[in-house]
Amino acid sequence: MSQLDKVPRVMKALMKTQKGKGYLSLQQVSVPRIGENDVLIKIFAAGVCGTDLHIYRDEFPYWPPVILGHEFSGTIVAVGERVVDWKVGDRVVGEPHTLACGKCYLCRTGNPQLCSSKRSPGWGIDGAFAEYMRWPETKLLHRVPESLDMSAAAIVEPLANVITHIALVNVVTVGDVVVVAGTGPIAIMAAMVAKLSGANQVIVFGRNPRKLDVCRTFSAIDGVVNVTEGDPIKVVYDLTHGRGADIFIEASGSASALLTGAQVVRKLGTLIGIGLPGNETVEFPYRLLMMKSVKFLFSLSTKYEAWDRSIRILDKGIIPYEKIITTRLKLDEWETVFERNSDQNLLKAIFVM
Repeated sequence: MSQLDKVPRVMKALMKTQKGKGYLSLQQVSVPRIGENDVLIKIFAAGVCGTDLHIYRDEFPYWPPVILGHEFSGTIVAVGERVVDWKVGDRVVGEPHTLACGKCYLCRTGNPQLCSSKRSPGWGIDGAFAEYMRWPETKLLHRVPESLDMSAAAIVEPLANVITHIALVNVVTVGDVVVVAGTGPIAIMAAMVAKLSGANQVIVFGRNPRKLDVCRTFSAIDGVVNVTEGDPIKVVYDLTHGRGADIFIEASGSASALLTGAQVVRKLGTLIGIGLPGNETVEFPYRLLMMKSVKFLFSLSTKYEAWDRSIRILDKGIIPYEKIITTRLKLDEWETVFERNSDQNLLKAIFVM
């Protein structure tokens, strides 16, 4: 019996059908065919990322028609003839650096996530908001241990982003005061990774009172500040006896948060930008950051070594995924997720197939 005999011929998929704001629809499409070097993955769960929302709003590059979704967990149900490292039944997650050229300076220095030829699932090639997904580069797959819940595995990718941006750059040291701007899942995981990296105090800045209340429930977060009430800058300087925060992590994509960060970070401190803004340009406090000699770090996507670390951390229960994943829905309910993305109680939404 062929591996594909038990696989249906058609499937549901959430597609961005054309350029422009909106144009997202649930469609019946053919289950993808696989080539000799590909695997076919039956998706278990797929996370809704801020990037998906930006694509929905026409604020991020994409090549329609395309199935959205790049955060996923799933099981291999078919393998190509030349695939030797993977077999049917393997539980997997995957780095979204497909179609990187492998020849440019960035690829050859271990940074395929920045390759200009890269076309990731969910915007460059068909992604994981579907019942099945073709995976064209098996070197980008990672095994999910049997002990790890497959729902938790669906947030390996965003956690790997945070680990890449914070832990792998080695800027957080023992005893640091870290301020994180944002109350979404990336911000909360950034706070956790900062604490794991040695931070003494982690403070979260936000605007939404109910989301700030949610942040208070995470043990890694020592305090929250509503930036619309009082003076958040004074809070940090009072806390640090006039010194300022050692690290400021911008995880909201807000231009105003960047300006606040420039004011609260100490001289010779570090500002890390990981929030994706909706607009191409934001006001940049060049003079203020220069006068403080602040180190400014940007980081996009993930590096290889962050993935297995992410899997290990989730497998050990260090990151309480059950508190981060607040919404589980079927693909048919996609409109609820995209309409509720600013909901006060929504952290991470995943589609469970």
